[in-house]
Amino acid sequence: MPESPKSAAETPEKLSLQQRVWTKYQANRRRIGTVAAVLFALFLTWHAVNGRNGLSSWQQKRAEDKALAQEIEQLAAENARLGQHVEHLKSDPGAIEYEARQRLRYARPNEVIYALPEVPKAPSNSK
Repeated sequence: MPESPKSAAETPEKLSLQQRVWTKYQANRRRIGTVAAVLFALFLTWHAVNGRNGLSSWQQKRAEDKALAQEIEQLAAENARLGQHVEHLKSDPGAIEYEARQRLRYARPNEVIYALPEVPKAPSNSK
């Protein structure tokens, strides 16, 4: 005949290991649940801060976005400047001649260009 729960609780030395663990669990299940919930909340908090899409990653992406936006602005300004230069070259013959003389070293008829070799600068020995 199985023992009643009262008699089992009164004589703990007669209980098997499994029964003792079960009674301890029954007595402490609220504490165990609370500890498990706190550990889970801590894990979720850690994951929200340091996880793959956490706050740390978000801040890094935000800084990267600002740097890229600044680079885009600089490139747009350079593009506008170069576009104006192209339009100037299309419409002004003097600008075309200037570019040809400076970059391509072109000369007018009967014009002589003297090209002097560049002298390398001597390193200064000031100590």
